Amino acid sequence: MAFIFFACLLYFLPSIIARHKRSAGAIVLFNALFGWTGIGWLIALAWACAAEPQPIHVYAGGPAMFFCSRCGRPLYAGAAFCASCGGRV
Repeated sequence: MAFIFFACLLYFLPSIIARHKRSAGAIVLFNALFGWTGIGWLIALAWACAAEPQPIHVYAGGPAMFFCSRCGRPLYAGAAFCASCGGRV
């Protein structure tokens, strides 16, 4: 019984890693459909571990800003933590 639990945990490891990403639903779907092939599981794992690009928006007359990857609130360039959710940037 423990083997089945750990096998399922290993199979859905990319989905677990990607739970806070914007494309988490797509990664879970891809992992569920193609994870049984070794290549599909590796692609899902690489996709889940890939860093999301941080968009930098420059407003006319204002400082450069970007958005928190956890809550989506705007942050000033150089911020280490989000003031809203406390997440590390």
